[in-house]
Amino acid sequence: MSEKILTGVQQIMLGTVIHNEKTAEETLSAIRSAGYDGIELNQFMIHPTSFLVRAMTRAAGMPVGRGGKLPWKELVQKSGLKVISLHTDLGSLKRDPEAVMKEAEGLGTRNLVITGMYRFDYGSIPALDGLCKDLDSGSKRLAESGFHLLYHNHNVEFCRLQNGQTAYEYLLNHSDVEIEFDSYWPSEAGVPVSAVMERVGSRMRLWHINDRGFRLQGPAMTPIIKSDSCELGTGNLDLTGFSKIAKQNGIEAVILESHKNWIEKNPIKSIQMSAEFLKNEFQK
Repeated sequence: MSEKILTGVQQIMLGTVIHNEKTAEETLSAIRSAGYDGIELNQFMIHPTSFLVRAMTRAAGMPVGRGGKLPWKELVQKSGLKVISLHTDLGSLKRDPEAVMKEAEGLGTRNLVITGMYRFDYGSIPALDGLCKDLDSGSKRLAESGFHLLYHNHNVEFCRLQNGQTAYEYLLNHSDVEIEFDSYWPSEAGVPVSAVMERVGSRMRLWHINDRGFRLQGPAMTPIIKSDSCELGTGNLDLTGFSKIAKQNGIEAVILESHKNWIEKNPIKSIQMSAEFLKNEFQK
């Protein structure tokens, strides 16, 4: 564990506010001024992407914006932020691990994160066995060059298998991959988050943090209001308790990520508001 736990922002939060190099500079400057140490980048947001990818992420509430042609290495360095990690995909890592590591090293990080397993059957034990082998193989290859491979969860990993385990338990039991744990998604799946964090233990290298609640945008048509992400400390998750476990696990960094439902519909104001919680928990 490093002496200081870094705080960062996931790049997906910035898709709606970054349109060109000027807005990118302003946005990164605002993040640094709010007290964050770094940013987590996504390969699909720092390179030009197809219309299909952009459409799919927009439909999922995660617009990638127009940053694919921007000089992200120079932008981040100018802002004073550190690149904490880089999200990649398993296909790229299997095809050309050297290229993936070279890009990460150029950005100044040795943490590579696998996420977004598109059209993957988490209810299939044979499929999970294949994933575990791929993750361990990738981890071993990266470790030989001083890099770390991490697996990032969503809610689907908490489906039950025929043997009674969740898919996430199966991954933990049958692979040695390090973890970027996202505490929001298991809470949405009705899973006891603290117990899972304790189970992950020292394999939890990074933590994706978010709060969970609701923000009423207009008159309520019914007494039922759908939950959604919200600024840290304003929702119903035990983030202080989670923070204690994360520190015990020896995390390197905690990374803010929410996709929408921002205060005043403004991701920068949301990032600034959440910074206060992170300062109290990790920077005092």
